[in-house]
Amino acid sequence: MKRLVAALTLAAAGAVAGLLLTQGAASAANARAGIVDVNTNLGYQNSAAAGTGMVLTSSGIVLTNNHVIRGATTIRVVDPSTHRTYTATVLGYDPAADVAVLKLKGAANLKTVTLGDSSKVRRGDAVTAIGNAGGTGVLTAASGTITGLQRTITASDGDVSEQLSGLIETDAALQPGDSGGPLVDASGRVIGMDTAASSGFYFQSGASDAYAIPINRAVTIAKQIQSGHSATAHIGATAFLGVSVQASGYDQNGTFVSGALVMTVVPGSPAESAGLVPGDLITAFNGSSISSTTALAGFVLDQSPGANVQLTWIDQAGNQQAATVALATGPPQ
Repeated sequence: MKRLVAALTLAAAGAVAGLLLTQGAASAANARAGIVDVNTNLGYQNSAAAGTGMVLTSSGIVLTNNHVIRGATTIRVVDPSTHRTYTATVLGYDPAADVAVLKLKGAANLKTVTLGDSSKVRRGDAVTAIGNAGGTGVLTAASGTITGLQRTITASDGDVSEQLSGLIETDAALQPGDSGGPLVDASGRVIGMDTAASSGFYFQSGASDAYAIPINRAVTIAKQIQSGHSATAHIGATAFLGVSVQASGYDQNGTFVSGALVMTVVPGSPAESAGLVPGDLITAFNGSSISSTTALAGFVLDQSPGANVQLTWIDQAGNQQAATVALATGPPQ
């Protein structure tokens, strides 16, 4: 299944006002408590990236942005205060809210972030954004103020657009790698989770400020994921078909046909086992017509690994093909 968003680190326009959080100051030590580096390997894209996360429980439940872990085949989380590295699994994620929850293997007695109340945030409040800027593994901070509330932005990777609403707007300058980190108030309490545009995931609004998801909303989604019950979040392992696709295509007669045009097929994947090859046009999934690449992604995401599904496609000779395939386990979307 095509990765919906190519980006995994964030950056905001504007001058960077980075302040290194050194061990010397007590306030800096308090500010960094519970903040971790999130490092991902994107095996199907042959790349890697880094972001930030917030520890919610001492046993290793970590909150971060969905776009930080999207497409990750492995995730390593580093606690900068102890330099200890943990492997992480994805408990669940909500693409529409850009929220994801991780569980660290073997974690215990971790320091946690101090949560505030985002409903009490007001324009003009002083804030600080903290994160793994540049993916260096060293926490930095950028100070600013709240410049807006209940903001709505549209972000895109060129293929797929996503709308995020109800955001906190700030002029604190963010850097690549800050994504998933905390936006804290003057008392060091987390009132938002940093999220913004990156080199591949950009705003279409033209805004120069940065944005954060209100922490009340993010934690509510995280608790739903932990409980195993959510109307919007994907919980558990992600089903995997093993194709990258682009929108629609034309048959051999030049007639437009709605569907998802296969661009690449992952070796050893269910798609390869079914006989799909680049140039095929997927037209139906379990009997439901495919109207877009997003529709195909949604159908696969609704399934569980191991589920048997019926695929229908048109091959490059113009012949309709069908096969039943068992979906594998793949990276979060």
